[in-house]
Amino acid sequence: MNRKMKPILFSLLVIPLLVLSACGSQNSSGKDVGKIVFADPQWSSVELHNWIARTILEEGYGYETDVKTGSTASTFLAFRQGDIDVYMEIWPLNIQDIYNKAIENGEIKQVSVNYSDARQGIFVPTYMLKGDPDRGIEPMAPDLKSVKDLPKYWELFKDPSNPEKGRIIGSPTGWEADKVLRQKIKAYGLDKTYNYFSPGSQTALFTSLKKAYEAGEPWVGYMWGPTWVLGKYDMTLLQEPPFSEEVWKKSKACAWPQEEVSVAVNMEFADKAPEVVDFLSNYHTSADLTNAALSYMEENEAKPKDAAQWWLKKYKDIWTKWVPKDVAKKVEQSLQ
Repeated sequence: MNRKMKPILFSLLVIPLLVLSACGSQNSSGKDVGKIVFADPQWSSVELHNWIARTILEEGYGYETDVKTGSTASTFLAFRQGDIDVYMEIWPLNIQDIYNKAIENGEIKQVSVNYSDARQGIFVPTYMLKGDPDRGIEPMAPDLKSVKDLPKYWELFKDPSNPEKGRIIGSPTGWEADKVLRQKIKAYGLDKTYNYFSPGSQTALFTSLKKAYEAGEPWVGYMWGPTWVLGKYDMTLLQEPPFSEEVWKKSKACAWPQEEVSVAVNMEFADKAPEVVDFLSNYHTSADLTNAALSYMEENEAKPKDAAQWWLKKYKDIWTKWVPKDVAKKVEQSLQ
């Protein structure tokens, strides 16, 4: 072969490869989008939904994706600043002021409601109230119905590090729910009979409940749904006064409302990736659908990416309605 021909042939081979490698960062109009960055504030359900959306975007649309991990506060700040493009699970009331401000300032845009049947609050195992004959457990606190009943039962929940008080297991450190719960404990006067303990991670919180539940022991603490925990264990949400916007802003001494968990995008990203926004605008699940995948993760020791693929296979009739037929076909082929 003529040596002069080699650079030409090399160029002919490489240039198409470069074009192909760039396709993942362009939208259908050829506009450069770059890697689509998702927020990971480190709880299981958002990690699951990140991977459902990422799988569809990567396999169906050809985009490259990534995540930025951190606390709720740090990821939401990065989201407002444009370092994060997509937030698959925003609990608006946990960050109400900064969420509304970000929308008003045109920094972010809510595009859909992921699910609207979420629950959160202070829970106890139901066997504490009703017993569990199959496990030989007698009712421990039959009159425990409200957070206001907790002071008379503090001895059931003795704090190992300070037996003079009970212990309420709170939200993982760094979550907005942690700040809310600390306010609630003081507002209800529970700090007089209980210590508030904030576990270092979601895993630590779940492990605490799992250990107590499987041993049939007392436990009181923060939990939310959807989670595999509420899908697997029979838990009772302790009552609080009905939600009041005024009380919530002042002291948090009322129930969390039934809120809509939102999907949002950074506004600059919305302008350059309209087809992604169209897809995310159709994204809607439920607590039960999310619980199903989270339970799969727990029972099979699966990673969020694997659970997302399981979910996409099982609920084809749902997600295929979110995207064009050609996109759905590509995703389905990737799952085979």
